[in-house]
Amino acid sequence: MARAGLSAQRLARTGAELADEAGFEQVTLSALARRFDVKVASLYSHLKSSQDLRTRIALLALEELADRCADAVAGRSGKDALTALADVYRDYAHEHPGRYAAAQFPLDPETAAASAGPSHTRMTRSILRAYDLPEEEQTHAVRLLGSVFHGYVSLEMRGGFSHSAPDSQESWSRAMDALDSLLRNWPAP
Repeated sequence: MARAGLSAQRLARTGAELADEAGFEQVTLSALARRFDVKVASLYSHLKSSQDLRTRIALLALEELADRCADAVAGRSGKDALTALADVYRDYAHEHPGRYAAAQFPLDPETAAASAGPSHTRMTRSILRAYDLPEEEQTHAVRLLGSVFHGYVSLEMRGGFSHSAPDSQESWSRAMDALDSLLRNWPAP
């Protein structure tokens, strides 16, 4: 019999909280069972495995990010939309480091296709429309933006910019200026 109050959704949310506190790599069924003061076997009524738990946390994180991105870019275009999108990723990573790590978790193709992940790409492509990038170049631009956002945030969160001037926010703003300029002057293939 399933323990009252436990559900796959509640376990994923609690797993996400645990990821933010201890790190995504520390999220296991054992750690989650300790959080609820139950035996690991009790969780198998709701979850198939640690992989299932991690996948559910990843899906939760992708959905939260997509919702925040959609709110942030609504009614904006060009550099304003680009900066709003980038700021969502950066802020989310700082507020929810474990969930942000979970959003990078590799999903099988079927799960990925049904997740909020594709909506991130669609939002980024909608921002790119303001830059008049040819459709065949948009995938390159989406990948560039994702790489810059994730790379910067990853370095920043590991303390990579904390020991030198100017401060990290100033560099972030300059990076957004540079991306905006690059997108407005995208090189021909």
